[in-house]
Amino acid sequence: MSIHDLSNTIDQALAAAGLNTRTGPANTVVETIRKALEAARIAQHPKQAGADADASAPDADIIDVEARVVGVETTVEPAEAKQPSVQRGQFLSFEYSSPLGARAYKLYVPASYQGGAPMPLVVMLHGCKQDPDDFARGTRINQVAEEQGFLVAYPAQSIKANGSNCWNWFDPQHQARAGAEPSIIVGIVREIGKTYRVDERSVFVAGLSAGAAMAVILGGTHPDVFAAVAAHSGLPHGAAHDVASAFAAMHGAAPPPTTPLGRQAREPTESSRTRPTIVFHGEADATVVPKNGAAIVQQAVSKLGSERGPLTRQVEQRVTNGRRCTRTAHVDRDGLPVVEQWAVEGGGHAWFGGSRAGSFAEPQGPDASREMMRFFKLHVHRESPEHEVTAT
Repeated sequence: MSIHDLSNTIDQALAAAGLNTRTGPANTVVETIRKALEAARIAQHPKQAGADADASAPDADIIDVEARVVGVETTVEPAEAKQPSVQRGQFLSFEYSSPLGARAYKLYVPASYQGGAPMPLVVMLHGCKQDPDDFARGTRINQVAEEQGFLVAYPAQSIKANGSNCWNWFDPQHQARAGAEPSIIVGIVREIGKTYRVDERSVFVAGLSAGAAMAVILGGTHPDVFAAVAAHSGLPHGAAHDVASAFAAMHGAAPPPTTPLGRQAREPTESSRTRPTIVFHGEADATVVPKNGAAIVQQAVSKLGSERGPLTRQVEQRVTNGRRCTRTAHVDRDGLPVVEQWAVEGGGHAWFGGSRAGSFAEPQGPDASREMMRFFKLHVHRESPEHEVTAT
């Protein structure tokens, strides 16, 4: 009998006795038996056994409306990626509250943090139907933080604010500097700075899908706070103004004419600036089509080119961890890549180089977490920030 058959037999036996194995006391019995079998290495927890299947489903609910689910190809995870990461730091839970709203968030504090020298801070914005724990597992960014020495904040979208836990990137009220969600996320950054020694020149923001769209918004609305942006499988600032235009943008329609990307924009917007930006997008992403990643790049190149002089375009082909990809760098006059685009052949709607212990992550392709940290380290704030985030 296989380990899965054994678990099913236990469930069926309890169910035959009239006991509900999903809820109530019987659920506790099932879990106790299952944990004992796992400890003896006789059975696997369903979450572990089904991780590959869960990871193959794309983030279809990038907005709080049902969307068509398109499968992402499954691959065999490298043996080294299956090994549990050793984390010696602390993963702490907090609640932030302001007149504009409240959000829970988690903070990873690496073991090397001693409260002396300030550390960089990376803000990670999860995608729809994710939460901080899930996003941390899938991206493995806490492991990188432990190795390289930086803090990681994970704001959590609330069900009350969006039924699918999506950041409301498509709502004009959340696309401006004074918008509630950008202000709350920046408020979390400032709250962390009151307790922890944060290097105010090295505060970065990254996200996946809806979280990537919000990260791009923050790069435009708060360039004084964030030194650089990483957008994975996301959309450009101003790509939509409501639910209908959000779905249209996800599937490749042109942005509305009154948005920052529209050709007939009626007036200047707050997003006239942005920060150095690195973009990852799978060429087979059917949930948020690749032209959205290209639009983020176009937007960033246009703005940064006017700030830093003409940018030089450099293109190289790579094969990284089983995936062909094209890395396009737009280099400024100082020789720094201020915009990078990673187009991953065959890649779907998932964090590349991730772990299937979390959702919407695939182990193949470039290690997005490490590549974005490499990029971030090149782009500390050149000027003094207009706010203070370092603890006193």
